[in-house]
Amino acid sequence: MKVVLDFLAHMLRHFTIISFFDILDIICLAGVLFVAFQFVKERRAGKLALGVGLLFAFMLICQLLNLRSMQYLLSHFFDFGIVVLVIIFQPEFRSALEKLGDNSIKGVKSIGETKNSTQTIDMIDTVSNAVFDLAKTKTGAIIVFERNTKLGDFTLSGTILNAQVSTFLLRNIFFNKAPLHDGAVIIRDNRIYCAGCLLPLSTNPDIIKDLGTRHRAAIGVSENSDCVVVVVSEETGIVSIANEGHIYRNFTRATMKKKLEEYLLQDKPSQKGKHGARIKMKNK
Repeated sequence: MKVVLDFLAHMLRHFTIISFFDILDIICLAGVLFVAFQFVKERRAGKLALGVGLLFAFMLICQLLNLRSMQYLLSHFFDFGIVVLVIIFQPEFRSALEKLGDNSIKGVKSIGETKNSTQTIDMIDTVSNAVFDLAKTKTGAIIVFERNTKLGDFTLSGTILNAQVSTFLLRNIFFNKAPLHDGAVIIRDNRIYCAGCLLPLSTNPDIIKDLGTRHRAAIGVSENSDCVVVVVSEETGIVSIANEGHIYRNFTRATMKKKLEEYLLQDKPSQKGKHGARIKMKNK
């Protein structure tokens, strides 16, 4: 009993000397750890983080058992391992920093500036009509909606149009004999900014094998920016939407319009609904 009381008294003495800045420090550390956990939870970095954690636990065991050779090897691994990890996972870190920058200025940009929701809704309606006309004939298409992160790196690979969104124009662009049909259309500020753009393919090894090149390109560009991508499958005519490295499939005209309005007019789109269920990035 005396041991327990001594321990409690010892802990109480430490609590009495905690200052406001100590509490602030703990809150900041908790926030950083939470953001890091959210970042690695559904990315390839999650498996990496688990492996690093196991190595760290093994190093602690080696210290307890006084295994000097293993301590020396693991300590040098951790000295240079951080640099190696940054190089290997450069795309993930870049994506995280870009999204951090977008979120930090979103509130500032919104001051005195409102979205022209009427134009956006009309644009979504026009695109939806074109998408499902293409889906009926199983004509492959990929349409990218630019949001906060500019896609200038990808527009350079295409042809600048800067045209009003039109159902007939989108159908003509993706007509299988048209010169620009293999590339992506990028919509900026509710206008067709360019067409025939080349997009990066996702390198995620867990993507299911049923998804073709268009779907991988949609996932790839959504991994590196906050854009929203609509894809029409050339094989099945199924309409999909990609965002933040995830893909949602089996949309109807109504559910696609609703989802696009949530993405383009709201900050936090709903992830629920019978249609547009997210496809898990693993084969089963």
